[in-house]
Amino acid sequence: MAHLAIIGTGYVGLTTGACLAHLGHDVVCADIDEEKVAGLSRGEVSIVEEGLGDLVLEGLTNGRLQFVVGALEAVSDCEAAFLCVPTPQGGDGSVDLSFVEAAAAEMAEAMPPAALIVNKSTVPVGSTQVVERVMQRTDVKVVSNPEFLREGSAVRDFLFPDRIVIGSDDQEAAEKVASFYDDIDAPILITDPASAETIKYASNAFLATKLSFVNALAAVCEGVGADVNDVVKGLGYDRRIGHQYLQPGPGWGGSCFPKDTMALLRIAESGGYDFRFLGGVIAVNEEQFNRVADKVSKAVGGDLSGRTVAVWGLTFKAGTDDMRDSPSLSVIDRLLADGANVRAFDPTVATHRGGLDERVAVGSDPLVVCKGADVVVVLTEWDEFADIDPAEVATLMVGRGVVDTRNLLDREAWAGHGFDYHGIGR
Repeated sequence: MAHLAIIGTGYVGLTTGACLAHLGHDVVCADIDEEKVAGLSRGEVSIVEEGLGDLVLEGLTNGRLQFVVGALEAVSDCEAAFLCVPTPQGGDGSVDLSFVEAAAAEMAEAMPPAALIVNKSTVPVGSTQVVERVMQRTDVKVVSNPEFLREGSAVRDFLFPDRIVIGSDDQEAAEKVASFYDDIDAPILITDPASAETIKYASNAFLATKLSFVNALAAVCEGVGADVNDVVKGLGYDRRIGHQYLQPGPGWGGSCFPKDTMALLRIAESGGYDFRFLGGVIAVNEEQFNRVADKVSKAVGGDLSGRTVAVWGLTFKAGTDDMRDSPSLSVIDRLLADGANVRAFDPTVATHRGGLDERVAVGSDPLVVCKGADVVVVLTEWDEFADIDPAEVATLMVGRGVVDTRNLLDREAWAGHGFDYHGIGR
């Protein structure tokens, strides 16, 4: 088994390190945050991700996983170092590589001879060359190995992936990285670095396209009196299309889709192509936030000024505590701009507020935020919301509006208790 270093213990780095240790490798994870390293060394995982805490404890117990401060100690005797550092979006939609470059510069002299750098961070096409230039080490090969982890199912996605993509101009280096995944049963695609980096962006952009398409389709269904759930079911039975990512909602968001779609626009532009189609996908998503806010306004008679809105769900999807670029926040911002008072509840959001506007009151449970509300809005697809008794909600609210942007609730049950139910595409 290999001696591996993980640089960065964020969402991708921690999942990668814990899973590689689970596969039997000796893994040292490095981070610059001393408090975070101390907590992880005690088995304290601060992010919500199914199964991740158990794998961290497993690795600490069997000695295959450890956490250190700074990259130098982690890479001193490694066979490969995985770069899992942030790549934030710049003001123009391009990707900021400063963290990648800083990590590469720090490791340059400490990397053992003939070791590998594996770029796991989502980076623009050509970034392997950027790292090589910073390293100035001809004996250290840089390999692209993009991640395809979904928040809420990251451990499962790592251990049971649809594919493993490796990009390198050096066949021996690529095969070495492939060997780290020997115990995983999945197709391995070895290609050049530019193609590997493009695959990552293309995958997320295509999934975002499906989501924008189904939300646009939902608008059509509302206009012609069709039920989008049935339409999507019939659409998904076509094996060329499939059912995945055809669930309408309030719009897409999260830490990847917004950043990666904008980055691909900039990458296409730098390559001399005007990717207007992808620009349309992004525009449709922005339009969806407005459509949802309009639904909420109509549910209270057309004027949100002074009205109280109870929001169920703040994270961008169920199964995570991540609110980065959450569609919930985009909708809430529009409600606040229209004069609404917003109270919100989310099962994983108690004290941290992320990008949530300070005017939003966060409640301790979904019923508390409904007291005196004019309308309740479901923005995240947490299963527990479907189990809430509409009769109990009716005793708390002053209005009877329900906007279910996930089509999660039993509309007949809610309508039966006097609620004016509004779904998406129904």
